[in-house]
Amino acid sequence: MGWRHLLFANYPVPPATVDAHLPDALTVDTFDGDAWLSVVPFTNVDVRPRGLPPTVGLDLPELNLRTYVTCDGDPGVYFFSLDAQGVLSVLGARVFHRLPYYYARISLTGDGDGGVRFVSRRLHPGDRPAHYTATYRPSGPAFESGEDPLAAFLTERYRFYTEGSDGAVRYANVDHEPWTLHPARATQETNTLFAANGFDEPSSEPVYYYSPGIDVTASRSLRWNGRNDRTSVEAEA
Repeated sequence: MGWRHLLFANYPVPPATVDAHLPDALTVDTFDGDAWLSVVPFTNVDVRPRGLPPTVGLDLPELNLRTYVTCDGDPGVYFFSLDAQGVLSVLGARVFHRLPYYYARISLTGDGDGGVRFVSRRLHPGDRPAHYTATYRPSGPAFESGEDPLAAFLTERYRFYTEGSDGAVRYANVDHEPWTLHPARATQETNTLFAANGFDEPSSEPVYYYSPGIDVTASRSLRWNGRNDRTSVEAEA
């Protein structure tokens, strides 16, 4: 798949704020003592099983709320929610990756001034509503994520963790080139993702990054069995 037109809206919060919402096996990862909650709107392009050509792929806009964790010391991302357009894609991600996907109606368009206009409204039956409206754009020259320690902490993550229905930690590995980022300017007009996930609205000012995107491959979902058998388990992917 490809991830395109991304905004990373990153909020520093006290670690205890995040820790109360995590599975017991995961530990909050911090930067300079802060945990982080990130709102990330973007669009997936050419989503398809590995080995198939891009022409059979789907384009699916998405919005997620995530944080940063470790599991037995291995860093990754933990998603509180992922809103996406496409009923079958949402069902597939829930079944095969055990991720908290929700069906939403989403539009991503140009704003006529070189920026991106992103509007999402959750329509998933039986779940809390979540609305998000924002306009964002790059506001400075491009830089490589590795040039900035905070940017690297927030974006260079190559694993995501989730919790299975049996309470076991599961994970998938992702592979991509290092991020090319820009400082960004954003106007978030409506954002109820925090409330929908049981968080108070952060009082901190967000740090914004924009990326035009990268291409990504992801492994299947695997059960976490601890660091001692990590190599053999990952070999299955």
